[in-house]
Amino acid sequence: MNFKIIPNKTYQLIPLFLPWKLSFFVNLQMKILFLVPYPSEQAPSQRFRYEQYLEVLEASGHSYHIASFLNNKTWSILYKKGYNFLKFTGILKGFGNRLLMLFGIRNYDVVFIHREASPIGPPIFEWLIAKVFRKKIIYDFDDAIWLSNSSQQNKLAAKLKWHKKVDKICKWSYKISVGNDYLGDYARQFNPQVVFNPTTIDTENLHNQIKKQDGKKIVIGWTGTHSTMGYLKVLVPIIKKLEGKYDFEFSVISNQKPDLPLKSLTYKPWNKLTEIDDLLHFNIGVMPLTDDKWAKGKCGFKALQYMALGIPAIASPVGVNTTIISHGIDGYLCKNKEEWYLALEKLIKDEQLRIKVGKNSRKKVVEHYSILSNKNNFLRLFD
Repeated sequence: MNFKIIPNKTYQLIPLFLPWKLSFFVNLQMKILFLVPYPSEQAPSQRFRYEQYLEVLEASGHSYHIASFLNNKTWSILYKKGYNFLKFTGILKGFGNRLLMLFGIRNYDVVFIHREASPIGPPIFEWLIAKVFRKKIIYDFDDAIWLSNSSQQNKLAAKLKWHKKVDKICKWSYKISVGNDYLGDYARQFNPQVVFNPTTIDTENLHNQIKKQDGKKIVIGWTGTHSTMGYLKVLVPIIKKLEGKYDFEFSVISNQKPDLPLKSLTYKPWNKLTEIDDLLHFNIGVMPLTDDKWAKGKCGFKALQYMALGIPAIASPVGVNTTIISHGIDGYLCKNKEEWYLALEKLIKDEQLRIKVGKNSRKKVVEHYSILSNKNNFLRLFD
């Protein structure tokens, strides 16, 4: 019997001549091209939207290639002040790589685009992929990316983002993968083929430990990138008030040091290798948000990280947070300063309550927001 080799990280031997029914299932195996903005294993949205499902895809017989727009060097300086020439040349290289990508796109069955094919300019590559090369696009996003929300360090780039292209890409897509109903409602204006694909946690291989509430000094913690650090300002007067009554630490894990007038503040640079151990120092995790259109597009990632590790989460009742957290059972939803203060004080004082809420929150994530619970839903994107 003759065989052919299907390129993949794990090679498979497939008979060339198979009974019709069996060959039908073999044809379901797809070659997938991922077009993404950032280098692998760097950006949270990529890590938790699709990267952690790559082994699931391979186990199902699919093969893939990942093509990021930015290289590691450009990504490392993208949100730093200055470096304008290096940023410019890095973006030019990204466009050059995208043009080269078009020469090999016929080799793929489907193109999975996370956020956009290029971070600035009109959707030229998406149009070519859908209309010229006639490839199926699976369009994935987990923020309200049709709105302007760029960092202060990149005001010029913000003017070139071309936010309105989201509508067009939605129209041209085979399926749209969104992280919450708010994003789904927006996408359905342009395309009915919308799939709710929640941001999920790897509870078996990564977030697989449980916080031990061991009676040591309480740590109230927050993790996130510089782009969401502004949400912490609402907590400053609350933390200051608590500082006058309790001895605790307010810990921030991020890619930039926060500028907050708090005596309890400590800072830990985000590091993928120590991420879980750093989070496990938290006794309580916080996720404040403002109630606006951009925040409604958030997919609750911070809360899910805390909850997966058995850390009680306190969050603003905005967007998907109201679905993820059942108030008083597996976390707390606080809409004003008084509610934030009371929830924090209650958890600071009561170790047994922290243990109980943490246990419930871990259970919620495993059952509804884990890779295990969502993998079949993710695979159906490629049907």
